[in-house]
Amino acid sequence: MSTAATSFPERNAAEVADIVLASEAAAPEVQARRTRQRRQMYIGQVASYSLGASVLLLYAYGGTVDMAVPSLFWLGGLLIIGTFTVLSEAGFGDRFEDHYLTVFQISAHMALQLLFLLAVPRVGVAFLAVLFLIFAFGTLRMTSRQAMVTWGLATCGLAFVFLGTNLPIGLPVATRLERTASMLCFVLVIGQCASLGLFGATLRKILYRRSIELKAAYRRIEELAELDELTGSYNRRCIMRLLDVEIEKSRQTSSPCAIALIDLDWFKRINDVHGHPIGDEVLRTFAITIFANIRPSDSFGRYGGEEFLLLLPDTTGDAAERMLERLRSIVADLDWDAFSAGMRVTISAGVVTLRELDTADTFLARADRALYSAKAQGRNRIATS
Repeated sequence: MSTAATSFPERNAAEVADIVLASEAAAPEVQARRTRQRRQMYIGQVASYSLGASVLLLYAYGGTVDMAVPSLFWLGGLLIIGTFTVLSEAGFGDRFEDHYLTVFQISAHMALQLLFLLAVPRVGVAFLAVLFLIFAFGTLRMTSRQAMVTWGLATCGLAFVFLGTNLPIGLPVATRLERTASMLCFVLVIGQCASLGLFGATLRKILYRRSIELKAAYRRIEELAELDELTGSYNRRCIMRLLDVEIEKSRQTSSPCAIALIDLDWFKRINDVHGHPIGDEVLRTFAITIFANIRPSDSFGRYGGEEFLLLLPDTTGDAAERMLERLRSIVADLDWDAFSAGMRVTISAGVVTLRELDTADTFLARADRALYSAKAQGRNRIATS
């Protein structure tokens, strides 16, 4: 027999995933979506009780139950649904984590089934079958604690029916009409169980898809936390961490390590003459150019302002100097006129290799002194220390 346990439409599974994956109940759009989905659920429940009443009507036509039973069953279901609909429209459930008030709904629907089981024991098996469906439906939303509470309530109700009374609970199959009605009871319950299974499968797919999206988003957040927003290079915090890593790796493997502190020449003048938007484009173009001309093992980050740090693992001083000279030449030869007529952009760099007693601070200090020397010599050049 069909009851309030009718499964939600598959599109509602997305909302369940929202409950699991995000705490956003205060958002107006989320509340509006939840209200809309609760309405869909209540419409499904009305249809479900209507089907159940139709089966009881078959029993009534066969004389198995009184003609008033189908109407009372349908009205009882509508009373429960109407009560929770009013609470839903008033936003009462939105103040709770379980905005569906699942325990209360499940308890109310189970109580109605038990009431009709007591009132019409001759078709009691049909009402008992629905209890399993109601509880199965509830477990899709209930926490472990809520499941234990509803299980306890169901146990008390069933104990009263089976142990507190001597009612002959049965399922009539004496006539063709009774057999048809009894068959429909189980057909509807099995159908709704299948729907719950499909709903669960859809929910699992959505949760899996959401987990993939969350992992991708988390990776992206990690990347953004390490990148300079303007240039896409590593930010200072990240490049300094990588510097410590490269120093330690160089010492463990006894391999050379070089760094270059790079500065865009007269960058303040570029900003003053051509404007900050052009200055930003210059920084971005410079960073892209460096990325395109360094090795995958190299690391490049914005040290501050127009200064950048390039880490060159497994690189000797001579090789590092040649690499920086090549980068200097590439930057100087770019067509900067595309940004502003007459613009010319060059770089200066200080290149140093790791020494036995160097720390990250002393390593950088030597690179800074080499950069200062390159600037003192007229800029657009590479200096070593």
